[in-house]
Amino acid sequence: MKMNMMKKVLVLGLALGLSACSTKNELGTDASSVLNGAGSIAKPGTVAEFTQIVGDSILFDTNQTGVNESGKLLLQKQYAWLRKYNVTKIQIEGHADERGTRQYNIALGGKRAQSVKNYFASLGYDKAAISTLSYGKERPISLCDNISCWSQNRRAVTAVVGR
Repeated sequence: MKMNMMKKVLVLGLALGLSACSTKNELGTDASSVLNGAGSIAKPGTVAEFTQIVGDSILFDTNQTGVNESGKLLLQKQYAWLRKYNVTKIQIEGHADERGTRQYNIALGGKRAQSVKNYFASLGYDKAAISTLSYGKERPISLCDNISCWSQNRRAVTAVVGR
């Protein structure tokens, strides 16, 4: 009987201890601010809100590096959010699909990231606060050998780095 009670106390203590753990990252954003399941809600001002509600990625056409009209609209929404929450540092990650050589896709991803950086600068964002990085074809988000996957992998991702 005593052993059974000890197990219950131990489990309760463990559960309480885990629930008190902090999940904040270096930006002070709380990973638990996003509720999983059907009613996903991200708290205002969190990176989760930026990623899920605003959107962190724009897509490019095959072998293109210029920001298209739908990309410009999304970048304007991103810019408004970044200003609203005083984000002082961002990184633009350029990506390409799996076709082409590694060197070509690294260069293509770099040009895509630079195009986004230039567009943010044209909106008034401090160019010095924007870094760029190219992953080329090394980090696909969709894996298959057809246009539906390739089109998702031709992208530029805006990442919040500092506040």
